[in-house]
Amino acid sequence: MARWEPDSRGRLRRAALELYGERGFEQTTVAEIAARAGLTERTFFRQFADKREVLFAGSEALEQRLVEAVAEAPDPLSPIAAVARGLEAVGAALPARELARARQEVIAANAELRERELAKLASLAAALAKALRERGLEESHASLAAEVGIAVFRVAFEGWIDASEDREFAELVGDALDRLRALAAEAGPSAAVGGA
Repeated sequence: MARWEPDSRGRLRRAALELYGERGFEQTTVAEIAARAGLTERTFFRQFADKREVLFAGSEALEQRLVEAVAEAPDPLSPIAAVARGLEAVGAALPARELARARQEVIAANAELRERELAKLASLAAALAKALRERGLEESHASLAAEVGIAVFRVAFEGWIDASEDREFAELVGDALDRLRALAAEAGPSAAVGGA
């Protein structure tokens, strides 16, 4: 086998997603992933710490891109508009739609992976809240705006990976924000939580 293989990371990721889809995450071994990619287990472990990391690698880069875009948003923008800028920047860095869809199917089928995904989203929300605080937003407002941003991200992402959907991620972020504004307008400024 060649000492250096082009795009070994991408090949391993595609092989893993294929095998997870065919056999299930738990039933797939690192050796099988490496063999499917035409690489060695050693090469696998140079790229990923374990077989879960195939699904979660890149989270740090996504978080960094989100935080940088929020930090670089012009000062006059509202917190939600700054968050929208961050989400649009993240959308530009998403993997191919088919890979993202396959990844989500694997995660949805495994409780441990769903838990890991929720932890990843919580980390993203914490980083987003910190970026908003650094823009001068008060603690509770920053936390609320960050949680809203993550909810918008999830709704847009689910729409983006939907096989019947063909719109860009940024457009779906805009739609989710529009729906959020409409819901807030329905509630009115004096509406009690839970309708009480």
